[in-house]
Amino acid sequence: MSEVPIEPGDDTLAYLSRLARALTGRDRLEVVIADDGDDPHLSEDRFVLPEIASGADASIRIMTMTGYVDLLAARARFSDYDALDRLHASAARRLAQAIEDRRACERLMEIFPGAASFLSHSRVQTARAMSVRWTKLSWAEKLTWRVERFLWNETPTATESSRSLDAALGASGDLLDRARMTASTGDSIRIAIDLVQRIRGLSAGNVNNMMFTAGPQSTLDAAVIESEMAFDDPGAAEDPSTSNAAASSSGGTPAQTQAESDATDQPAGEASAHPSASFLGSRPTLSVPITTQFDVETDLTGKGDPVGWRKLRSAARAQTESLKAKLERALKADEQTHWKREQERGELDRPSLARLATSPGYRTPFRTKRVRPGRDAAVTLLIDRSGSMAGNKIELAKLCAAALSDALSRLDFPFEVLGYSSIEDEAMREYHQRWLANGNTPRGYNRFVERLDLQIYKRFDSDNLSGLACVECGHENPDGEALSWASARLLARRAHRHILMVLSDGYPATGDGHPAVLRTDLHLRVDELLERGVELVGVGVLADAVRDFYPTSIVVEQLHDLPRAAFDVLGQTLLKHREWMLETPRA
Repeated sequence: MSEVPIEPGDDTLAYLSRLARALTGRDRLEVVIADDGDDPHLSEDRFVLPEIASGADASIRIMTMTGYVDLLAARARFSDYDALDRLHASAARRLAQAIEDRRACERLMEIFPGAASFLSHSRVQTARAMSVRWTKLSWAEKLTWRVERFLWNETPTATESSRSLDAALGASGDLLDRARMTASTGDSIRIAIDLVQRIRGLSAGNVNNMMFTAGPQSTLDAAVIESEMAFDDPGAAEDPSTSNAAASSSGGTPAQTQAESDATDQPAGEASAHPSASFLGSRPTLSVPITTQFDVETDLTGKGDPVGWRKLRSAARAQTESLKAKLERALKADEQTHWKREQERGELDRPSLARLATSPGYRTPFRTKRVRPGRDAAVTLLIDRSGSMAGNKIELAKLCAAALSDALSRLDFPFEVLGYSSIEDEAMREYHQRWLANGNTPRGYNRFVERLDLQIYKRFDSDNLSGLACVECGHENPDGEALSWASARLLARRAHRHILMVLSDGYPATGDGHPAVLRTDLHLRVDELLERGVELVGVGVLADAVRDFYPTSIVVEQLHDLPRAAFDVLGQTLLKHREWMLETPRA
């Protein structure tokens, strides 16, 4: 990815378009500037950004525009647009979008921490625009902005304060706290609807609303609230169950359909935070897909570009040739200590020659080498191919895989290299809709419309490593399921030891799964594999999440250190009964 332009110009939109495509994985996206100064929004295959006053500092303008792109990318990756569009009431839709934006941006910042700075610049610009438009906004629009301020921990200006707005927010504190903890689009919609109903109840006098009166900067009265906060179709007020039922019948997201089930089974105010939260209890649980028939496993062994592989191998050897030689010396030294003596055949054992000369009946002057425990190990390298690995990360991961593979091959270790991601699949979405129509409940499941995209770059039974040139990014990373797939292949290989190394840059994530379930799922699968004797190693790429899951782990803070660091931890694992120390690389 290119550097951020220093000055806005013809290449600025090209840079922002490349950024948008990298963040979302959509190769047709382009970024344009709106003529009408509208809020940033997604229109088909375009990110439409508002015009920023030309008087602003050039670098600030570009950072602000980048923040808008990050916001739209977060919406595109983590929000369900169709579900939000099904909200007929404009007030509820605006509130749901505000809540959902904060949730989606938090997800994006978990993957790309640097997005926080750009988003803060875009928030400053949005606040300026709201200040200019403030007197022309409806009361419901002002309320939405104040909710945004709360969710982003921003202090409202004196102009944005009024007794009616302050009272509305004060009476909705519990709902606003829930809005900060949403875990799905369905959750955001449900809380927005609850906010609308709460405020309508205040205006109707259903609660003590002594402070809910017009202030000096507002002409608000009950009729205004009823008008601005009313549902478009009063005969079908959008409560959570109605909204989710509609989502189910029209192909809504799993988050919405499960929200319906949870809402009907729990007391008011205690709706679960996510569709899968219904099976989050005192004990951890697995992430279970509704079906695996759409999962795809692609064998790319030997199908990569040979020229590309040779270039990759040359670069890899330049990185780790000395480390490979050191590991080989250590293995040979270890093997030379493992001999079975007093044998009738084999290699002549020199210390026994004296006994052979002095004892005519002596028949066991030979020795045989024992099975080599150091090299009787099968190794699997599993690569996280999520979208967050795009750019330098995946290129360094590819180089790292090439370095390890080349060394393991020349050291006579059986090994294979795998990659994993998940991606939304239209056929699986249609299956999900039929599955719901047949009366099935999403309760207890945690993958609904995303299929696994599993790739094999080098099999155990092949010496062809060219498939490693095919490593590239996918979309999401369901680590637990991928770990089970890779370990099943590994354990099918007969060996004294089984070692599985995972390269990952964050916590497990999917677009339709509860993050907490995905994490407990990974913990359970790791524990199970440890009990079965699999030696697990986590390599964190600019992220320390691997430390939370794997008993042996290393975190790479500088990308260029990845091949050396991975080789280091592999050497420690292969020779865990011997001292294995690598010199710290020079800066």
